[in-house]
Amino acid sequence: MRSYLSKMVTSTQLPEREERAEHIADAGYNVFNLSSSDVFIDLLTDSGTGTMSDEQWAALFRGDEAYAGSSSFEALEDAVKSVMGFEHVVPAHQGRGAENVLYGTLFESDDVVPNNTHFDTTRAHVANAGAEPVDCPVDGAMDPDASGDFKGNLDIDAVRSLVEDRGAASVPAIILTITNNSAAGQPVSVENTRKASDLADELDVPLVIDACRFAENAYFVTQREPGYEDATVAEVAREQLSYADALVMSAKKDGITNIGGFVAVRDPELFERVKQRAILYEGFSTYGGMAGRDIEALAVGLQEAVEDEYVAQRIGQTQELGEQLAAAGAPIYQPLGGHAVYLDAEALLSHLPLAKYPGQALVVELYREGGVRGVELGSFAFPDTDRPELVRLALPRRTYHREHLDHIVETVTAVMEHAESVPGYEVVWEPPRKELRHFSAELEPV
Repeated sequence: MRSYLSKMVTSTQLPEREERAEHIADAGYNVFNLSSSDVFIDLLTDSGTGTMSDEQWAALFRGDEAYAGSSSFEALEDAVKSVMGFEHVVPAHQGRGAENVLYGTLFESDDVVPNNTHFDTTRAHVANAGAEPVDCPVDGAMDPDASGDFKGNLDIDAVRSLVEDRGAASVPAIILTITNNSAAGQPVSVENTRKASDLADELDVPLVIDACRFAENAYFVTQREPGYEDATVAEVAREQLSYADALVMSAKKDGITNIGGFVAVRDPELFERVKQRAILYEGFSTYGGMAGRDIEALAVGLQEAVEDEYVAQRIGQTQELGEQLAAAGAPIYQPLGGHAVYLDAEALLSHLPLAKYPGQALVVELYREGGVRGVELGSFAFPDTDRPELVRLALPRRTYHREHLDHIVETVTAVMEHAESVPGYEVVWEPPRKELRHFSAELEPV
C-alpha cells in the first residue's frame, strides 16, 4: 500500500462568507478570475497543481540549463523512450504549446479532424489552424447515468461516416484523448485504440494520442479490460501508446510536474517539421520553453506516473470522493473517472433552463458556499456543442487529504439543501474567440 509523508506544507484559510460573495462578484462570477488566495480548496484543474516527489525536487538541482543539447533533455528523451516507446521528442512549455506545434504542422484550412471528444484547447488549436474539430464519442459518453467500462472510446463507425461524407483527403489525422476529459475522464480501451490505429492506417494518416493522462487510462485498462488483469500499468501504457504515430502531452498531468509538455513522433520527416515549428513558437528543440531543471523533474515524473501503487492511490482518492458524494445524494457522472468527479448540474439545479447556465451557476455556488473552486464543462465552456452540464472537481495529485474531501462533500450537500434558490446567469462580456471564453468571460446573475 502506497502512502505519502509531507515534507513541506503551506497554510490555507477559508474566507468569510461575505468575503466570498464579494470576491466572486468582483470576478464577474467567473472562478478563473479569482485570486488563489481567496480559494480554500482548489479543484479548478489537476493540470500543474499537483505535488512533486522528493526525487523530483532533487532532480531540479541536476537541471542543465544549456540552450542546446542539455543533459536534462537527454534524460527526458530516455524517459519518453522507456515509458512511452517514442524516440523523437520535442519539448514545449505546456500542453497547449505542444498542441500548437503539432496541430499547426498537421492541419490546414478545410481539414476535418475527428476526436473521441475535443477538449477546450484542442478544439481551439484545430480551429485556429483553419480545420473543423468533430467529436466522435461512443453512445452514452455524454449521459451521466449510462453504464459502460470504456465510455471514453472513439466511435469508429462515426469516423468512417465522417470520412465517407467529407472525403478521405479532408481528414489529415485522427486524435484519441486518453482519458477522455470532456467525457468525464472516462477511459479508452486498448482494443478501441487498436481499431483507431487500423482505421488511421487505412486512411494513411497518423493516429495522434493526447496522452496527458495516459497512466490513469492504463490503470483503468488493468481493472476493466479482459486480458489485462495481470498486466502492470507500465506494460499497458507501452502497448496502448505503441499504436500511435504521434503523441501530444501536457506533462502537468501524468508527468506530475508544475509546468511542461512535449510532442513525440515516430516519423523522422514529421519530426523535422515539428522541430522547426517548435523553434519558432516555443524555443530551441532541446528546451522548448522549459527550464532544464523542469525537464529533469519531468523525466523523473514520467517514471513515477506508471508505478502501480502510485496510480492506484491517485485514482483511489478520486473514487473515495465520488463515493462520498453519491452517498450524500449528489448527482454525479457514473462510472467515476480518474482525475475528477463530475457533478451533473442539470440534475442538481433542475429549476434552471440551459439558457441560464446551470453548470456555471453550480460552480459559483460551490465557491460562495464553501470556498471550493471547480470548473464548468458544459454549455458555457463549450458553446454551440451538445455537451452535458457537468461541473468538474479535479483533484491535484498528492496534494489534498481526507479532511479536504470531507469539506468538499459538506459544501456540495449544503448547496443541494438550498438548490432551488440558486440563480441562473447570463454572459455580459466574452472574448472574440468563443472556444476559450470560459477562461475570461464575465457573467451576471439573472
